[in-house]
Amino acid sequence: MNEIKNAAAYIRVSTHMQDELSPDAQKRLLADYAKANNLILSNEHIFIEKGISGKKADNRPEFMRMISMAKHKPTPFNVILVWKFSRFARNQEESIVYKSLLRKQYNIDVVSISEPILDGPFGSLIERIIEWMDEYYSIRLSGEVSRGMTERALRGGYLARPPLGYKITVPKQPPVIVPEEAEIVKLIFNQFVYEHKSAFEIARYLNALGYKTSHNGKFERRGIQYILENPTYCGMVRWNQRHNETKTLKDRSEWIVTEGKHEAIISKELFEEAQKRLAEKPHKARPVCEYKHWLSGLMHCPYCGRSMVYHQRIVKDKYVIGSFQCYGYCKGICSKSSSISSKKLEPVVFEALQNAIQNSNLDFEIEKTPSQSETTIAVYYKMLEKIAEKEKRIKAAYREGIDTLEEYKANKQILLKEKEKILNEIKQYKSEVSNRTELQDTVVKRIRNAYDVITSDQFTLQQKNEALRSVVKKIVYNRDTDTLNVYYYYRSPAE
Repeated sequence: MNEIKNAAAYIRVSTHMQDELSPDAQKRLLADYAKANNLILSNEHIFIEKGISGKKADNRPEFMRMISMAKHKPTPFNVILVWKFSRFARNQEESIVYKSLLRKQYNIDVVSISEPILDGPFGSLIERIIEWMDEYYSIRLSGEVSRGMTERALRGGYLARPPLGYKITVPKQPPVIVPEEAEIVKLIFNQFVYEHKSAFEIARYLNALGYKTSHNGKFERRGIQYILENPTYCGMVRWNQRHNETKTLKDRSEWIVTEGKHEAIISKELFEEAQKRLAEKPHKARPVCEYKHWLSGLMHCPYCGRSMVYHQRIVKDKYVIGSFQCYGYCKGICSKSSSISSKKLEPVVFEALQNAIQNSNLDFEIEKTPSQSETTIAVYYKMLEKIAEKEKRIKAAYREGIDTLEEYKANKQILLKEKEKILNEIKQYKSEVSNRTELQDTVVKRIRNAYDVITSDQFTLQQKNEALRSVVKKIVYNRDTDTLNVYYYYRSPAE
């Protein structure tokens, strides 16, 4: 009489439509085989994976759990049953490694119930041939699937998971727009292109408003950058961007970018403007604490527009002479020198600030214009509509006896606070751009404060620089015409 042994069953259905049995069918056949061969197969030793490729063991959690359990002492099972060897692995190298590990170290055999193998060297050879054929089939199938998906992408078909702003309502059909999410996407592109906010600033802003990503999480800088780089939003389809194995980017010449069949959320012009800004290599500004002059980082070349850097040189071991020179000229990029000594520049800047304080019609930039605020305000109104819908629902829940009076009052109080916060935000947005005269008074006050700081000996270079930056965007001095232009700006404290 044959010795009764314990068995495990590994069942896998791959990611592609192949000529293979369902998990239930595999389970039934493996159970029948175990019974006919005096093998005990308990439910705790049945490992099932659905929709998972057999190429990489690390990507198969149930497979790895089975291997881990096999290492326990005493050995929980003596044999692993599979319908075909291809279910155990599609990668010949991994198949050999794991089978060898199980057989040599733990005396556990792997048996294919539909591919009986003879004992001895000839049987081992046949098993290797089967493994090689399984891997070859996987490679060939992968190529066919890839070609099919590439062809579909070239015809404008959408192949990936839809990003924020879209959803799939009908399988194998183009994604459709989710209106409330589309408003967030528009806000991201508008703030990045028109308001020149960074991805980090946009993420922080959206999180402050309580918005969520498509995975219902908080926004992060890299998520904002992914949205800004995604051509889906302007009606395009992008495919074949990364290597499947390493997930690294392919050369752009290999990408497939074509006109899609779905509706665009933003214009192609806006998307291209975002790509231009993303392509710019931002100059990494030095920390303010490292500046050697309170005008550092503010002076710009009148010829090429680059920043001017501050240099110092010692004359006769004791006299320090400082001057500003175009960074591009120092690197041989800008052809014209715009050097000016700090001794000559400082009194000219002082005079310019004094004139600005006395100017009743001061020219300054408002960093948020009405046209740029429209998208943000539209989002706020959408949020108010949602709150109104919530108010209807909690009222209905109270009327139908689902919520108590206390629960209804508590929920209503929460919604009232949310509504008040949004209304205040709208009021602030509108007031910032409604009265330029009032804003000018604020700008002049800031200029006066900056002037008081930079002309005092009680403040450090860093404090002087920060005070000036709070109201001055840049300063341009043209030594050919002996003119100095100071570019003032207004930014709300909330930013």
